[in-house]
Amino acid sequence: MLFFRRPFRYRYDNTVLFVIGINILVYILQQMYPITSYIALNPVAVLNGWVWQVVTYMFAHGGISHLLFNMLGLFIFGTQVERHIGSKEFLLYYMLTGILAGMFSFFVYYLTGAYWVFLLGASGALFAVQLAYATFFPDAVVFIWGILPLRAPIMVLGFTLIELVSSFTGFRSSVAHLTHLAGFAFGWFYFLIRFGSNPWNSMVRRG
Repeated sequence: MLFFRRPFRYRYDNTVLFVIGINILVYILQQMYPITSYIALNPVAVLNGWVWQVVTYMFAHGGISHLLFNMLGLFIFGTQVERHIGSKEFLLYYMLTGILAGMFSFFVYYLTGAYWVFLLGASGALFAVQLAYATFFPDAVVFIWGILPLRAPIMVLGFTLIELVSSFTGFRSSVAHLTHLAGFAFGWFYFLIRFGSNPWNSMVRRG
């Protein structure tokens, strides 16, 4: 067995709740102190040595609705994924996809001259978590806005298509569409490399 496919010993430690707690704590600190520019990802700042921003941007948010929406999604989908793969695997998946999505966004913003951007939010990693949820639970039904029932793979692929279209029609908007897509893509690669499985094969399966 390849080293990078060696599984962790299963443990369930409610890591999702700890991650949510860290996000809430960071948001409170953002309201108390002017730290957002230090922890959000800015291409110029990263080039000047503030490399921690490719990690810390995941825990900063631009408003209470931004925070609540991401944390609600993380709780709903992340809890089930963590129970399925264990806390260590979940934490590696969440952090790695989020960091890689941040690094990808840094290069895109830098190469396109978007030096004023301050990227923040857990959405890149959250897209990866939603992909994992749809892969592990392809027959699960999610109620959009509490009304519209969709199978999890349809929801995830639908959101991804929306982000793909938005990345071309609203590239310079405040929503980091490319970061969302990068989180989804790196989550897909994680499944291929770490688990040796193609998410598509699971998502098209019907129970």
